[in-house]
Amino acid sequence: MKTRLSSDTVTTDYWHLLDDKRVQCDLCPRFCKLHEGQRGLCFVRQNQNAQIVLTSYGRSSGFAIDPIEKKPLNHFYPGSAVFSFGTAGCNLACKFCQNWDISKSREMDTLMSKAEPEMIAQKALELGCKSVAYTYNDPVIFHEYAIDTAIACRELGIKSVAVSAGYVCPKPRAEFYQYMDAANIDLKAFSERFYHELTGAHLGEILDTLEYLHHETSVWLELTTLIIPGENDSEAELDAMTQWVVEKLGVDVPMHFTAFHPDWKMRNTPPTPLASLLLARDIALKNGVRYAYVGNVHHKIADSTYCHACGGLLIGRDWYELSEWNLNNSGACLACGTLCAGHFSKS
Repeated sequence: MKTRLSSDTVTTDYWHLLDDKRVQCDLCPRFCKLHEGQRGLCFVRQNQNAQIVLTSYGRSSGFAIDPIEKKPLNHFYPGSAVFSFGTAGCNLACKFCQNWDISKSREMDTLMSKAEPEMIAQKALELGCKSVAYTYNDPVIFHEYAIDTAIACRELGIKSVAVSAGYVCPKPRAEFYQYMDAANIDLKAFSERFYHELTGAHLGEILDTLEYLHHETSVWLELTTLIIPGENDSEAELDAMTQWVVEKLGVDVPMHFTAFHPDWKMRNTPPTPLASLLLARDIALKNGVRYAYVGNVHHKIADSTYCHACGGLLIGRDWYELSEWNLNNSGACLACGTLCAGHFSKS
């Protein structure tokens, strides 16, 4: 049970005291072992008085109203607005981070906006947003803040969306996702070498989270892979990844293959060619993935949703703008009546 220590600090449940008087954080598989006053790699969880506290509760690095497709979620109320917010810090160390100014921040001044959970939920309602997205940095590190916000949202009929790398321990994961309605998880690559060298994490824990979400929760799940030239774009790796998705998660989990741009500690790596994204999409479709998309580029054909039975266009997309809509109120193809996986409401 958390206890409010100050306006932006709460105690947490996931830790234990070690024999040497350090405190181990048990939220994620890093298991940071912290001396008094020391912060974990995420920077926002700290040993204070022999317990772990969250130091970013009720403080945000910024807000935005986005189309849900920007998360990206193409099968969770397409065309709806989502109220996006995040905090600071991250429990991964991705050398290619596209939000490094937020996720790698070590300055608490990054957290400029005070926002209690109830305030966020109310603002989302006032602005006509169907959901709130916990994004920009990984919401698992602001676990308590995200859960309280999701509870406040649920009371107002607002959905909750987690945009996460999936690097979290089983017990806090179960608590966290009981309050989420949808998630986009970064499946950053399909090799332990990539995860170890470029993110400081491990592939196995990510795959475990994906299987947990798909088989043990009702959370709507979509996957995103940032395709980085020379790192995770080989045909063999993409083939293995998409075969695993079909075998372990099924054919209906949408996959997004998005373009890398040079950033953070990988500024000398070239941007992703469109051809690499289309190749990844083609491999996914060949292996049985029904819904595969490209992102961070303009390609209406590869951004749109098609019926897996008759091949008809279901939802046309031009960047984040919807054009054609050929689904009925039940989410079935108007041409052949086959249901499209997801949650759909045109209004």
